[in-house]
Amino acid sequence: MVNGDYNCTYYDQAAQRWRYSPMAVACDNILSDSACKVLYPDRGGYPDADSLHDRPLQCYTTATVTPAAIVDDMKKAAIASCPKNCGLCCQTPAYNCSNVAYPRLNCATITKAQCDSVAWRTIIAQDCPASCGFCNQGGCVDAILDCANDISICNTVGMQDFVNTYCQKTCNRCPSTTTIRSIVASACTSYNADSSTLCAAWALNGFCTNAFYTLAQRKAYCARTCRIC
Repeated sequence: MVNGDYNCTYYDQAAQRWRYSPMAVACDNILSDSACKVLYPDRGGYPDADSLHDRPLQCYTTATVTPAAIVDDMKKAAIASCPKNCGLCCQTPAYNCSNVAYPRLNCATITKAQCDSVAWRTIIAQDCPASCGFCNQGGCVDAILDCANDISICNTVGMQDFVNTYCQKTCNRCPSTTTIRSIVASACTSYNADSSTLCAAWALNGFCTNAFYTLAQRKAYCARTCRIC
């Protein structure tokens, strides 16, 4: 069972025990997996989402038994080298930030498939960056994962609408920092419901950020999706 360091865990009321959250193992190790196994030998298994395997003691302490005091230097070294094997991904820089107060989707239930989905990546980067390791992205990511495989597309005639929508990070087409901040840090406590069922698709095409559309139009059709008070 989980002992010692309870970061990246949740308490299972039914079973009355601590389990690892999906964010505990959402990242990759910095060092090779084989090196991490040597540095952090498991105790019957490594942490995994919902599992009960305890962390290697070397991930957080110099003691040989549990419960043991957390040693900051040991934990910092683990996060910087083998965060996945130690079940500490949620405390790496990419995952250790706050999601917005009123996201457009439930940040706690986001899956790896959604993190990679063209339909959700840009929204998640703005509303739930900690759920997908987007904390260092400034609210802007490529909607399509392989944009960077051919950066010539950024200047290809006839592809500008495409890259403006799906390759914003790679092609430096992200909305301004001010625009992103206004979306991510909105102080609204509630939003009017969207009047259109097409808002998610429209948002992917720039409806919420493109100056072509007026504030009145955004508020009338997609107040919640565009996060307009």
